[in-house]
Amino acid sequence: MKLKSLLLACCAIPVAAIVSTSAMAQQPIVIKFSHVVANDTPKGKAAERFKELAEKATHGRVKIEVYPNSTLYKDKEELEALQLGAVQMLAPSLAKFGPLGVKEFEVFDLPYIFPTKEVLYRVTEGPIGRDLFKKLEPKGITGLAYWDNGFKVMSANKPLHHPADFRGLKMRIQSSKVLDAQMRALGANPQVLAFSEVYQALQTGVVDGTENPPSNLYTQKMHEVQKHVSISNHGYLGYAVIVNKKFWDGLPADIRTALEGAMKDATKYANAIAQQENDAALAAVEKTGKTTVYRLTEADKAEWRRALLPVQQQMASRIGKDLIDAVNKESAALGQK
Repeated sequence: MKLKSLLLACCAIPVAAIVSTSAMAQQPIVIKFSHVVANDTPKGKAAERFKELAEKATHGRVKIEVYPNSTLYKDKEELEALQLGAVQMLAPSLAKFGPLGVKEFEVFDLPYIFPTKEVLYRVTEGPIGRDLFKKLEPKGITGLAYWDNGFKVMSANKPLHHPADFRGLKMRIQSSKVLDAQMRALGANPQVLAFSEVYQALQTGVVDGTENPPSNLYTQKMHEVQKHVSISNHGYLGYAVIVNKKFWDGLPADIRTALEGAMKDATKYANAIAQQENDAALAAVEKTGKTTVYRLTEADKAEWRRALLPVQQQMASRIGKDLIDAVNKESAALGQK
């Protein structure tokens, strides 16, 4: 009897293990996707589209949990959280990689570096964009896609028609040496603040103004505490969809392939809606009647360019002169500038 009981006990162990392993195999792979903007922005909508496409493409083997509006992490925290594996996916603005030590990404912050979207896409979808992503790998990060969010406008509680109008203003920026230099070139005092803190800072006068694509300005209700907006299109704001490299490399090959396909389709969607979302947001801001929207004249634009183009030369030693030249060559190839 003792022998029979022992044999039964021994047989029970692998059976239990098989049941346990089977149950684990049925558990979906969870990807936490954190970002700092609202759901109804181009990035927010693209994240939801990726969730839908990814879960469908993997037949439920992957579950995407989207956390918008800094509900998990703020600007300064999210990259560290990704590197530690607390989240698996982010879509930070391209300015975030400079403080991480990958200064080349600050080329995207340079004023008037992208005269058109055609030039931008030649960069992000070509060898320059791919080479930039490779520079993230030693940091434990894999780059998957670039998402467009459009060109930026300036806002404040006074008209901003000329560079001289910025003199002495406290202007909120992301943590970026290039954006710091940009505001100083205009005579303003740059103030680094997390995106989630900007509305209150504008409301209380901690800062006087800021720069954003219209969709971010509107969805964060910044227009309610900013009397003037200038359509300057002076700079670009885009995002990089990134994942924890160790997590990504550890995924089954077929899952990774399916997710890459979903990301490709989500990226097409993101880039297609960016301009229409910004146009709609700007129209909505004007409709409120709370904010005066000013469109720069050709003479104004020339004046802004004269004030801001020297920033490219100032930042050449930081970003890399060869990289700046390579981006400008893409403009020249399209007959821009």
